[in-house]
Amino acid sequence: MVLTTLAHHIDLMWLEEAYRGTRKDGAVGVDGVTAEAYEADLQANLSDLLERFKSGRYRAPLVRRVHIPKDGTKKTRPIGITTLEDKVLQRAVLMVLEPVYEQDFLDCSMASGPDVMPTKRSTRLEGLMDIGGGWVIDLDIQDFFGSSNHLNAFSTNGCVTA
Repeated sequence: MVLTTLAHHIDLMWLEEAYRGTRKDGAVGVDGVTAEAYEADLQANLSDLLERFKSGRYRAPLVRRVHIPKDGTKKTRPIGITTLEDKVLQRAVLMVLEPVYEQDFLDCSMASGPDVMPTKRSTRLEGLMDIGGGWVIDLDIQDFFGSSNHLNAFSTNGCVTA
């Protein structure tokens, strides 16, 4: 079934639930807004976020780039730190999309699902062995996002071309 929008499911109560499910002890984004500051006027902040989202005026803010050390090496790993508000909206969208698309993943898909823990992955591997095999592909593309040209990384059909 083709879906054109699910945005109508996101309302103020939905954003409140998304806010409750968002980690608040992480580093702050480029706006410098902490969870405590955002929560001081939570209803007004979430109402404003909802209005910008529904009107199409919401634009995700820049992501603060931080390099954290990799264990046992002198190399670092870049991570992006989004603003709390962006995290809340991302969680709200996830809460809408996950139940719709999660059902399309097969049980044998190792990476699918919010509840996929290493023990479940092991059980899935055992299941592959029980049916006489299959394909298991494990990829670690070193520094893909750090070394690819983001403007040309995806073709018009959505396939990675970089």
